[in-house]
Amino acid sequence: MRKIHAMTLILGATLAGAANSATTGTSFAVTETVLSTCSATATTLAFSPYTPGGGVITNSSTISVKCTKNTPFTVALNGGTTTGGTIAQRLLAQGANTLQYNLFTSAALTQVFGDGSGTSKTVPGTGAGVATSTTVTVFGQVPDNATNQAAVAGNYTDTITVTVTY
Repeated sequence: MRKIHAMTLILGATLAGAANSATTGTSFAVTETVLSTCSATATTLAFSPYTPGGGVITNSSTISVKCTKNTPFTVALNGGTTTGGTIAQRLLAQGANTLQYNLFTSAALTQVFGDGSGTSKTVPGTGAGVATSTTVTVFGQVPDNATNQAAVAGNYTDTITVTVTY
């Protein structure tokens, strides 16, 4: 009988401990703010060789813009780094020698791609998420005009700054 009595005491102590346990809880909020952001890359606009009197030369380049989803943005281009170049008349340079060209918003070459000043236009867009690029095409033209027909042979360059406002 002693063995049964000892088992009863152990079982009774275990049940008494379970009846006295309790729990409590709480909750907390989790928050995060997603900021609007954009980045841009551009390809080189390399015109084919120009032969004075041989006709207009055209080509295109692309600007890839990655922005936070649904973020509205605007792409603007400056007049270039060549002295004397403007948005209305951009210039490629080889030392002191220049060659006229310009950049446009469409293949029709009717609207100058600029910063929105004067008659130049910017190009709007909406972000598709930073993993997805929105492509903006830049159309370029070297006119076969009297000024360019008097150009000195050689390699001409200019640098355009792309500004994405969001």
